[in-house]
Amino acid sequence: MRADLSVWAPDGLPEIEPGFDLGEVIGDALAAEHGEHRLENGDIVVVTSKVVSKAEGRVVRAADREQAITDETVRVVATRGATRIVENRLGIVAAAAGVDASNTPEGTVLLLPVDPDASAAALRAALEARFGIRLGVIVTDTLGRAWREGQTDAAIGASGVRVLDDLRGTTDAAGRTLDVTAPAVGDEIAAAADLVKGKSAQRPVAVVRGLARLLDAAAPGARSLPRTGPTDMFRLGTDEALAEGVEQGRAAGWAEGYAAGLEAGRASRG
Repeated sequence: MRADLSVWAPDGLPEIEPGFDLGEVIGDALAAEHGEHRLENGDIVVVTSKVVSKAEGRVVRAADREQAITDETVRVVATRGATRIVENRLGIVAAAAGVDASNTPEGTVLLLPVDPDASAAALRAALEARFGIRLGVIVTDTLGRAWREGQTDAAIGASGVRVLDDLRGTTDAAGRTLDVTAPAVGDEIAAAADLVKGKSAQRPVAVVRGLARLLDAAAPGARSLPRTGPTDMFRLGTDEALAEGVEQGRAAGWAEGYAAGLEAGRASRG
């Protein structure tokens, strides 16, 4: 059976400002679509986090950007010059903690939404109520990748759609059991949507059709995707890991020397 996938970005969205009802604004734009682009049961609506942040008032003065990065940072992974690669409070490892200076009002920067999964859930509820159909919603942000040039959009919030298609335990076409295969379909959908949204076209919303099989009201949100804690195989950048190793070695050496000195002192006192 042939598999088809359609992706498009509607026009007609205004510049989003703090306090806007995003469900209503996006719903109006989607309702204006005609023919094959009318919203259907099983569609996935993909929204750039920037407009979510704007609607939620996540705007700070550009002069406070460095402090905003610090405030959003849970752990520093690597620094290169003025660039900080950090884990932010959402568990996402990214440059500048996701604090964004592009496509924002002059003199301001944007923070990521407080809870992108909750934002996706609220938007999904509003759109499903308005159109009377079953939908998925993904909220995206642009991220770099380790060992790869360039950036791509990834899912940072999701509702009603699986972001990980866990195929472990199933078999491939040759009948072999799959042990580790779990496509990050949320990120793949986000990247596909970005191809039609673009960075300068002022189309922050896209619709992806053909993946209704991934809709799942009980699926965990995109907060489940970042690898942190024990599952983080690359906790630090190389320079930071070396520096930490030196400090640990120095501390261990001092501790051993101190213990040896105490033992020698005890022995000398009989």
